[in-house]
Amino acid sequence: MDFTKVQSVGNDFVLVESREDAFDWKSLALAICDRHYGVGSDGLLVLLPSLKADFRMRIFNADGSEAEACGNGLRCLVHHLITTGMAPGEMLSIETYGGIRIAQVTLINGSPNIKIGMGVPILEPDEIPVEIDSDLGDRICGMISNYPVEANGKQLNLNFVSMGNPHAVCFIDDAVADFPLNIIGPMIERNSMFPKRTNLEVVRVINHGTVEMRVWERGVGETLACGTGACAVAVAGWILGRTGNRVDIKLPGGQLTADWCGQGEVYLSGRAETVFNGSWLK
Repeated sequence: MDFTKVQSVGNDFVLVESREDAFDWKSLALAICDRHYGVGSDGLLVLLPSLKADFRMRIFNADGSEAEACGNGLRCLVHHLITTGMAPGEMLSIETYGGIRIAQVTLINGSPNIKIGMGVPILEPDEIPVEIDSDLGDRICGMISNYPVEANGKQLNLNFVSMGNPHAVCFIDDAVADFPLNIIGPMIERNSMFPKRTNLEVVRVINHGTVEMRVWERGVGETLACGTGACAVAVAGWILGRTGNRVDIKLPGGQLTADWCGQGEVYLSGRAETVFNGSWLK
């Protein structure tokens, strides 16, 4: 099986092309994503034909679970389509479990910059999904915000957003590098209030147009970046008045830019690259 290793701001994936969907992708993801015995990646991207869009994408986390959406994975897949000549043009549509996403490609200094429409954020608790106590937290512009949760003796105020997959956004005052994400991340991910688990983003606002962020991804652990997480941060920041319509999000792996004006789709921009090609022999 031929594959391509791709990455965007350090969020790395193994990408395979297939004409058939009937394959044990979960087992492949567990094996190929392993960083000691496999290729090593945060997830597996499967490029498939679509009856609804130009292409279809499925994504599997490193633990074999299937994700509904992935912003960096989408941009990596679009980059692959562009560099291999498979893309029909500068605008293309990708079918995902989270809906059809539209990608727009522009050249910046000869390198493709990819902007993805990531869909309309979901704020209703039942649709995220998250099970809440109606007596706790606030409701601002439809978003459950400042919801108190304790983890490892630390009090967190969470804001709940879905970008096709669930996110809990936590704004903090201190540098995100000092946050004990390796301890608190798995505790929040598997908290019983999240029936499908959740991603956790810890965020410090630098100014109205810039934040720094770390992320604990459901089914993966801490990663260098997360596209849907960046979008969730932009939504929560805008609703809480912490950020504006456009925000640069500084992650350990690099920078992403998210645009949202309080309604409609969130747009995510950034670059991606091919790392290498190979053949999986197992």
